[in-house]
Amino acid sequence: MRILIAEDDPVLADGLSRSLRAGGYAVDVVEDGAAADTALASPGFDLVILDLGLPRLSGLEVLRRLRARGQTVPVLILTAADSVEQRVRGLDLGADDYMAKPFALSELEARVRALTRRALGGAQNVLRHGALTLDRAGRVAAIDGRPLDLSARELSLLEMLLARPGRLVSKDQLVDHLCQWGEEVSTNAIEVYVHRLRKKLEPGGIRIVTVRGLGYCLARNAEAPAEPPRRSGVH
Repeated sequence: MRILIAEDDPVLADGLSRSLRAGGYAVDVVEDGAAADTALASPGFDLVILDLGLPRLSGLEVLRRLRARGQTVPVLILTAADSVEQRVRGLDLGADDYMAKPFALSELEARVRALTRRALGGAQNVLRHGALTLDRAGRVAAIDGRPLDLSARELSLLEMLLARPGRLVSKDQLVDHLCQWGEEVSTNAIEVYVHRLRKKLEPGGIRIVTVRGLGYCLARNAEAPAEPPRRSGVH
């Protein structure tokens, strides 16, 4: 899952990015509203954490332009504790949630998890596929109750596949959603991550199906071959 943080306080931005990256998210950071607007002009983010008091272009204007382009990426706005009017305007412009500064990092992380769950098509905290489960809050995957030893990147890859059972996820989608700016990650590298994840899942009867030239999906069940997956427009 890929997150954009638009925050002009470098200490706060650094703390947020470090915490979220430790949780397995790909995180990009911008320090002003103009940079945020430019970054969001192209799809690829699963969540935006948006400070309203940004220089060059206000957070409210960034949000207004985002929704005017028809983009539905979830937005969590950050505001000063006494800016009730700004919070109301932000929600009216299409923000999905807000937090008043100062805030507890643990609460922000919980809200991020809730918003990204919705972005992936459901509010459930535990995803299931046969004997496979993924606890999104605890960041733990297991087969028949036995935890799997997965890297943060493998967990994020598995989450994308589990949220779209039977649907195709392309290599380009995986690159866009799992990698932050500055990472030299190719579609060949995605193949390596899928290969490693597949080796850990197959002993438990969970199969990742490769659709040559298109991408990957989870088999519909462990016993029968998967039906040809339908192409998905989800990013």
